[in-house]
Amino acid sequence: MVRIKALRGLVLAMGYACVAIGLYHVLLGNAAIPGAGAAGTTVDSLGRFFGAIFAGYGIGWLWVARQSPVPATVVRWLAGVFLLGASGRLLSLAVHGWPHWFQVVLTVIELVLPPVFFWLADAEEKASRAEG
Repeated sequence: MVRIKALRGLVLAMGYACVAIGLYHVLLGNAAIPGAGAAGTTVDSLGRFFGAIFAGYGIGWLWVARQSPVPATVVRWLAGVFLLGASGRLLSLAVHGWPHWFQVVLTVIELVLPPVFFWLADAEEKASRAEG
């Protein structure tokens, strides 16, 4: 029961956080990126576009949270995409060096959460099979 509550809570939190962050980037553009300063119109356009994509990603998490049972395969795919984002940050770190400290914090979150989601992903499906 604890794993199910943790799964549902984290999936909902992930969904709402991604939607909020995505919309924040759509609305503020470069101003939403710590350390970006005046990165120019091309980066602003790119950031706003990816903000919209990230909001859509969050809607995917919210859709998962509304399913019963929470589909483990979809949770794992979404968590994998999140981990891929962390991999991109690590590649950037290797090529260009350390980013703004806030980006480092985000990288840590993006590396820590996917294994938690992978572990929790099938909690509700297992409980449903055991009941039925």
